[in-house]
Amino acid sequence: MNFVVNLDVDDLDKATRFYVAAFGLRVGRRFGDFGVELLGGPAPIYVLFKPQGSHAASTTAQTRNYARHWTPMHLDVVVDDIEAAVQTAVTAGAKLEQRPTTQPCGKLALLADPFGHGFCFVEFIGRGYDEIADQ
Repeated sequence: MNFVVNLDVDDLDKATRFYVAAFGLRVGRRFGDFGVELLGGPAPIYVLFKPQGSHAASTTAQTRNYARHWTPMHLDVVVDDIEAAVQTAVTAGAKLEQRPTTQPCGKLALLADPFGHGFCFVEFIGRGYDEIADQ
């Protein structure tokens, strides 16, 4: 089994520039005006053009809004140097929502991309998640 990550955006060029600059990814395939494949991480990321206000699904009245929003699923990006990663992402256009804090498993910083998607940087310390695992 493999995973791919799909991110809806309302500006494909801006999203491509952001993710390349913030995460050091590179452009793979392009799919016309519809999408761009970004490579270099553990899973490919596909940024997909979906206009602001378009319907999120045919079965819902909910529409896309690229202001900061909450979703129960987000990306955690594991990094070796959280301070450097935060600085790189903020310079690329991310919004820092919570400065790095130290947790039992590592350092954690909360950010949002220019399209309202939240993500976290994690710098593991010690045994990482094993520090907090029950088993």
